[in-house]
Amino acid sequence: QVQLVESGGGLVQAGGSLRLSCAASGIIFSINAMGWYRQAPGKQRELVATMPSGGTSAYADSVKGRFTISRDNAKSTVYLQMNSLKPEDTAVYYCNANLLSSYPRYYKDYWGQGTQVTVSS
Repeated sequence: QVQLVESGGGLVQAGGSLRLSCAASGIIFSINAMGWYRQAPGKQRELVATMPSGGTSAYADSVKGRFTISRDNAKSTVYLQMNSLKPEDTAVYYCNANLLSSYPRYYKDYWGQGTQVTVSS
């Protein structure tokens, strides 16, 4: 089975930085895209950043210029560098991958367990 394992969350002060990592493991034939979502209490889950394989990355307007997504394709790992953090960035951050595994034998979404990011004033 495919697993996404995240690390790098924690507590930081406003203006600080964090780097999130997410490694996909298991039987993976191909990865179509990897990205990050977040969900604050009482809010809908929203896309933060995504990086399609062979395509251009995209960001939510609220994080443009502050966050950077990157991938290490050989390690099936995606990163999110978060700079100039604000209290409104506080949320549970989820790693996402759209990939092809052995079963079912079609592209589908897989999710990490989520990691808490808290930004204090």
